[in-house]
Amino acid sequence: MSTPRTAAASAATPGSAPGKGPAPASPPNRFIEALRDWASSEGLTWVYIFKTVFAALLALYLAMRLELPSPRSAMVTVFVVMQPQSGMVFAKSFYRLAGTLVGLVVTLALVACFAQARDVFLVAVALWISFCTAGAARNRNFRSYGFVLAGYTAALVGLPTVEHAVGAFDAGVTRALEVSLGALTAGAVSATLFPERASTLARLRVRQRFKDFVAFIHDAAAARIDRPAMEARNKAFIADVVGLEALRSYASFEDPETRARSARVARMNSEFMAASTRFHALHQLINRLRAQAGDRVTAIFTPFLHELGEALTRAGRPVESAAEAREIAQQLDAFRTALPARVRAARVDVEDDGADALLDYDTASELLYRFADELSAYAQTYASLDRTVHERGRTDIRYAPKTHMLSAGIAGARAAVVMLALSVFWIVSGWPAGNFAVLNAAAICAIVSSVPQPAKLARQMVLGGLLSVVGGYVAAFVVMPALDGFMQLAFGLLPFLLAGMWLATRPRWAGIGVGFCIFFTATVAPDNRAVYDVTEFLNNGIALEIALLAAWVSFTVLIPPSSTWLLRRMEASLRRQVRFACFGRRRGLAYRFENGTRDFMAQVGALAAERPDRQRAMLGWMFSVLEVGHAIIELRHEFETLPPAVAARPDYQLHSPWRTATRAQRVALVALFDDPSRERFAATLAANQAALTRTQEVIAAGLADGWLERAERHRLQRIASYLHFIRTAMLDPHSPLAAFHDGLVPAAP
Repeated sequence: MSTPRTAAASAATPGSAPGKGPAPASPPNRFIEALRDWASSEGLTWVYIFKTVFAALLALYLAMRLELPSPRSAMVTVFVVMQPQSGMVFAKSFYRLAGTLVGLVVTLALVACFAQARDVFLVAVALWISFCTAGAARNRNFRSYGFVLAGYTAALVGLPTVEHAVGAFDAGVTRALEVSLGALTAGAVSATLFPERASTLARLRVRQRFKDFVAFIHDAAAARIDRPAMEARNKAFIADVVGLEALRSYASFEDPETRARSARVARMNSEFMAASTRFHALHQLINRLRAQAGDRVTAIFTPFLHELGEALTRAGRPVESAAEAREIAQQLDAFRTALPARVRAARVDVEDDGADALLDYDTASELLYRFADELSAYAQTYASLDRTVHERGRTDIRYAPKTHMLSAGIAGARAAVVMLALSVFWIVSGWPAGNFAVLNAAAICAIVSSVPQPAKLARQMVLGGLLSVVGGYVAAFVVMPALDGFMQLAFGLLPFLLAGMWLATRPRWAGIGVGFCIFFTATVAPDNRAVYDVTEFLNNGIALEIALLAAWVSFTVLIPPSSTWLLRRMEASLRRQVRFACFGRRRGLAYRFENGTRDFMAQVGALAAERPDRQRAMLGWMFSVLEVGHAIIELRHEFETLPPAVAARPDYQLHSPWRTATRAQRVALVALFDDPSRERFAATLAANQAALTRTQEVIAAGLADGWLERAERHRLQRIASYLHFIRTAMLDPHSPLAAFHDGLVPAAP
């Protein structure tokens, strides 16, 4: 792997002839340059490989010195929890320990209840593992590993001891000690030997995203970005939100200062989502107006967008730190404060163009003001990160990734089916290694369910398991019998572990490497009382492959996560977010709506990675849902914050024709997005027009009667703008609803 040459390396060297460019680098300089490139890319990978192998061997040594019954469990733990950044290791270790302890308590309870009934015990364990697998699939972060271990521990401790209940407690305690030792060893090595910190990576990610968003605004305002490129940018932003949230949760395990900023990073993530959604709505509205020959409105607002983009830079230079973001926040506040007066002054130029042009102008004005306000909040939170404690950290706003309940439930049912099928085979055949197959199947189903493409990982782990059996046979019966002492044992295992870790760090073969390292260690690493039994080894190897194959087949056959049926169910759930916007609890509704909608898109983006047509369709629905949903939430806010004196007027009463029309529009929108059809689209369009007409009638009556003061007139204009924006979003030719436009929407000029 190589990186582009640095500017310094390509600069002219002393003594080079003027006008002829830089002189060729000498061989020693080229070697040093290549070495630096390697050290900053592939070299970091090899540091991680050696750290992981060293930590695994250290855990094995300590477990042997402490005379724990199964040192290999400590070694396996290292391979499971080790990550490039220290915060990731601490987070995964924490959840592994927590899951192990929960699983231990459940195991002891199940053994106590069903010690003499193996069949009933296996059904109970299968149900528990089904629940844990569903929990692992539901939580798309390291919390999922706590659920994995809670289920796996029940199988690992319970299956061998179900018929020997007296040893269950001792087995559980030693299991917890071995896991704790492995986790502590991995954390200590990660934090002390060439440490990499997740907090550093999070700071870089925050800075880069701010730069990318500013560049995106500039490009979009200058019409330098086409629709496919905009879709790609938006998909990248969705992935970045998920990635930053994961980094935030990892980094909070590293030190108190990072934890003190964690809530603000979460808040900034939500503010970024709100700002990017608002900008997309504004940009799409301007594009629609431009396509309809709305030159006057677009000509007025395009300079505003350019000016807003300039306010996001320091004299044309991107922001480089949280301290510099404070100046940006001040510039944005100045722009936002001056904007209403400037917009009112420019509105005069549109007043002679008719009511539709005024609606377009007022809608664009409201979106621009909201966008500036959300950008200002985003910049203020970014600026607050240069302080350890800040008032903006007192918030419960955060992005919470949760897998679709149906998908998580299917994952749990799939694990139960696999485990019960193998349990029946074990009981019927009387196979000595049957329990080994059952417990490995339980672990594999739980681990694989928590990744975006489980079938692909399961397939790679089948090959990794096969290689571990072949490599394990060579190590266990050719290499290890000739060794004497721990140092020789370590050097004997080293080539196998390095090869497995090298595969694990290659994205194309990562599943093979992970499977090899875990299963090689689980089958070959010696216990304190080493046993060399070829028959047992081969039995366990066959059981491992059967478990891996069963898991792979289950993810391929039993409602695959990327199946069209399941993706359609998720699309329907995405559309039902409009129902949530219309009738959900008001407190924190905008953030919860935004988070939930984008989370659905993130899930589908991962599951349908090899189906770009499905991704594109879901992205279209996501923006339609976000645009309509946020407009509805703003409408609800305007009605629910009416001053008492205004709310008492006849036109504002709950059952007045105006309020009835706006409620009818909400009901029609819910019906349309729940089950899109041409008839529902026509009904919703009519309901929207009726609500907009009633709003304009209330404005006209208020002006005629003289009771409509400036603040209330602005409120009614905002309501009309939101209604008009919903209409333009429905009429967008690029919207998924465009399939119902025929005969209902006039062709664009």
